[in-house]
This record gives sequence, C-alpha cells and structure tokens, in this order.
Amino acid sequence: MTFRPTTLERAYQLAGSGACRTVSDVKQALQIEGYDRIQDSLYGGTITAALRKLCQAHYVGGPAETSTADQDEEEDA
Repeated sequence: MTFRPTTLERAYQLAGSGACRTVSDVKQALQIEGYDRIQDSLYGGTITAALRKLCQAHYVGGPAETSTADQDEEEDA
C-alpha cells in the first residue's frame, strides 16, 4: 500500500518546495496530481495566508514582491 498525503499536507509540501510562486500555483499542481475537493480542503484565510507565506519564502525564483492585485487573485482562487 502506498501512502498518499492529504490535500492539505501536500499543499504545504508544494508551497515549501520552491516550485510554486502563488497559492493558485499550489492548487493547480494539486489538480494535476489528481487531488479532489481542493477548494474545500484549502478554504479559509488562515490556510491561504500560511501557504502564501511559504510560497513567497521558498520560491526558487527568489523572494517575490506580491502586489495587491496578486493577493486579491489568490484569495479569490
């Protein structure tokens, strides 16, 4: 039997991996990996803010300067 992390666990792994620049990138990666009910699992301002911080801190492209428009898009995603 193969262990598969929950949607929330995998979201934190992706955000901390340096591969995702935004929370939207994390959600897209989860969808590509075949996770279901992503919106339900990552719902809420606290989770979104935590994932956003991880993405910004670890993104391989360097520290991202996030504009207000980018933050609004992530909150709506």
